[in-house]
Amino acid sequence: MSPYRFDVVSLFPNAFDSLIELGIIGRAFSKKIAELQVHNPRNFTTDRYRKVDDVPYGGGVGMVLKPEPVFKAFESIPNNGRRRVLMMTPQGRPLNQKDLQRWSKDYDQLIILCGHYEGFDERIRTLADEEISLGDFVLTAGELPAMVVINGVLRLIPGTLGAKESVLEESHTDLLLEHPQYTRPAEFQGMVVPKVLRSGNHSAITLWREKQRESRTKIRRPDLYSQWLFRQKIKIRDKSDCD
Repeated sequence: MSPYRFDVVSLFPNAFDSLIELGIIGRAFSKKIAELQVHNPRNFTTDRYRKVDDVPYGGGVGMVLKPEPVFKAFESIPNNGRRRVLMMTPQGRPLNQKDLQRWSKDYDQLIILCGHYEGFDERIRTLADEEISLGDFVLTAGELPAMVVINGVLRLIPGTLGAKESVLEESHTDLLLEHPQYTRPAEFQGMVVPKVLRSGNHSAITLWREKQRESRTKIRRPDLYSQWLFRQKIKIRDKSDCD
């Protein structure tokens, strides 16, 4: 089985050096579960100054990434099968866990376009299947968001994490946040691990954790809790229709 392939178009290839050495993610790369290739548009310029940006038509502050070197860098990337092209931009749709799950299961290759300066020439957007943002804020470049996507997708690919259950039970998998976690000692500075977790009663533990997930989500993320309640109502309705 071929490794999952990440291709990044970036003016700062060295920014990704730390990613391939980072704990679980670094080990996944070393085990050939995935591979990462970074393509610098500067290597595809034709002028002596290796120019990748220019002033915007119509005037304005800052510089805009030119289409020619970005297109050439993109066109140099081999096709690894089922692939998806992402553009990291503040104008994109906010990233969520379901995106990471979808990209890890439905594709064998992600191509990620990283912006810089005042953004992309609009024609570069035609390369992207999806435009993605980390949130309603602006960073200086797209490398950090790209690393977030790579980390989030790679940890879902089989072989990266040891236990499948750790992926199934974590926050945002089913809209609910993760339940509280404890380890030894049972008491620390007057704070005691809940008795139910020390009971050995697995059905009671499961029920407690589920209730904690619901209450924690309701308090911390009422928006997600509302979505979860809506889904529960649909499930109940569908079940009653089937009965």
